[in-house]
Amino acid sequence: MGDKTRPKRIFINNVDRYSSEHIAKFLSTCAAGENSEEEEEQTLASPEGEPAFQIVGTVSASSRGDKESTLLEQYTSPTQAELLERLLECDVIVYNISESGSQQQLEEATWAITVLHAEMENFKSRKMFILVSTVMTWARTKPQNLDKIDILLTEEEFRRRRPHPNFKMHNNLEKLVLKLGRGKGSRLTGYVVASGLQYGKGENLFHYFFKVSWLMQFPKVPIFGEGTNYIPMIHVYDLGGVLQNIIELKPKSKYILAVDDSKNTLEDIVKMISDSLGPGKLNKVPAQEAIAMKAFKPEELDYISINLRLDAFIIKDSFSLRWRSIAGMVENMESIVEEYKDTRQLFPFRICLVGPPAVGKTTVAQKLCSHYQIHHIRIKEVIEEKITQLKEMVDEAEPEYASEEVAAAARKQLEDLNKSMEMNAGRLADDLLVDIMQEKLNSKPCRNQGFVLDGFPKTYEQAKLIFYDEGTESQKGMFKPVYNKKITPEHVFALDATDDFLTKRAQGLPQSVAEKMRYTQEEFVARLTRYRQLSTAEETLLDYFDELEIHPEHIEVTTGDSEYTDIMKKITETVGTPKNYGLSPEEQEEEDRKKEEERKQRLAAEAAEKKLRNETALAEMVSQYEEWQKNLSELQRQEYELLEARSLPLRNYLMKYVMPSLTKAMLDCSKIKPEDPVDFLAEHLLRNNQQGEQSQS
Repeated sequence: MGDKTRPKRIFINNVDRYSSEHIAKFLSTCAAGENSEEEEEQTLASPEGEPAFQIVGTVSASSRGDKESTLLEQYTSPTQAELLERLLECDVIVYNISESGSQQQLEEATWAITVLHAEMENFKSRKMFILVSTVMTWARTKPQNLDKIDILLTEEEFRRRRPHPNFKMHNNLEKLVLKLGRGKGSRLTGYVVASGLQYGKGENLFHYFFKVSWLMQFPKVPIFGEGTNYIPMIHVYDLGGVLQNIIELKPKSKYILAVDDSKNTLEDIVKMISDSLGPGKLNKVPAQEAIAMKAFKPEELDYISINLRLDAFIIKDSFSLRWRSIAGMVENMESIVEEYKDTRQLFPFRICLVGPPAVGKTTVAQKLCSHYQIHHIRIKEVIEEKITQLKEMVDEAEPEYASEEVAAAARKQLEDLNKSMEMNAGRLADDLLVDIMQEKLNSKPCRNQGFVLDGFPKTYEQAKLIFYDEGTESQKGMFKPVYNKKITPEHVFALDATDDFLTKRAQGLPQSVAEKMRYTQEEFVARLTRYRQLSTAEETLLDYFDELEIHPEHIEVTTGDSEYTDIMKKITETVGTPKNYGLSPEEQEEEDRKKEEERKQRLAAEAAEKKLRNETALAEMVSQYEEWQKNLSELQRQEYELLEARSLPLRNYLMKYVMPSLTKAMLDCSKIKPEDPVDFLAEHLLRNNQQGEQSQS
């Protein structure tokens, strides 16, 4: 392969951090000569399937072990000798020091440019060193003409730049790169890119504002300081495009500003984030509160406190950037929000649970909400929440509701709700229910994280009214109902059980609980009958979802398991893994504490049960042994008595016929003491026996 078609080998440091990671991803997708249409015809393209650049880089020791998919090779905490060997293999060396907490990388980058300059004579081909720095090295720069307020600073004035006090080392490194990387005969070319504060993809520096807005963590999103400072910014992929242009075009200018066209203040930025994802309101707090609230580290606070307006003419006039966000974050917030959610996999889960009373919908819904960190929607609570909100608006409890028009509209709506409830025995008419439910499902929390609908809607008509989308027209020839995909459940689960099972479950509740849940005998039977009637209607709620091709999954409840383990397993397997931030560190600590406590209780219960089983088994063994001993004694007694009974006739016989002769023989034997007493006894008994026979004859 010729040199022109060989992909350039590019080294990037810290590819496991936000900025370098996304720069590496961007460059890994580049094709050769794609910067301008004119050049594309003249430049040899890479062979099919082969990228223009091969990316290698370092990762920190704390990085997860898996290799980044965009990297050809990655190096974990290499020694300086190992790192130098890798750098010498590359055509382009990119050192990114634009993020906070880059002290170690500053030292490493200083070493790298110095040692590469020393090795320059041994290079087989020219190399390029690109330092991705930060506009913080311009933070104290003043315009030449102080009388003109709106004047912008440009690259031409880079020699006049004055850094923020905490970024003097960055500034010194910029100077070193420009010094060592210049000269006509030099085989090492140096570039410095002063990057604006980076945004896009999963967010980094501005992530706090996105997260608290997405989670609706506060009624108003905190903004630290007055927020009137102008922040130079650039989308992280546009920064990748700047590096691509430098690598391919080799511009004459060695110092390049990388900022977009936006001239937004911190307040503009945070307000747009809050409007797009959160409550739409701001709360100005002292800048140092950011540290106390653990929102930002001190060095991060330096970044968002910058007040600077820059104009980058080189990247606009000389580069062929395919801008992703030239107008800036505020103007492109809709696409930035989509990037943010997609990169961080923050997608709402919309679930609907239906089923008869006492089947366990509410318990399962609560468990699903806890598992997925989503919102539990019960129609009764939604109505109560709406009435409370309207009362506050009427009473002007919130300053935002102070206008007479808003208060009058709230008063009218509250009157309508009260009137409807009076006319319908405490229930709301369907049209009012639909309005309230649509408003709830379209709220930011439900749109951001998702929800579980618990037992409502109940009918085909209610579902059709709630989920209908007026803004979407049905396509000709399509019989599929028009519905609002942003609030319609993606998953529908129909829990069911036999009437006998449900009735026994309701009857097993304490009276106070049954009354609170409306599960008394009379109420429960009526509710269960009503549910069964709705389930056999001509058009049911489940029919509606079937028509939308959101086919309900039927789950039979057959056990009294209060944890609903099997049901939760079936549902979570269908829905998938959580796509949310999950628990905060404090909540996670509390959750871990609870789990540890439960584990200890479970182990203690198991140990107690095992001990009880052992004691019971031992007691049974002792009891069985005692029973065996008792039975054995009885058996021995019975055998003795039997032997005694059997031996009685024999004893009488011996005493009458044998013992007299034997006793006389033994007495004679004792007197005579013959040499063979046995023979003597035998002859004596025989002789006496013969004499007895003769006397009888």
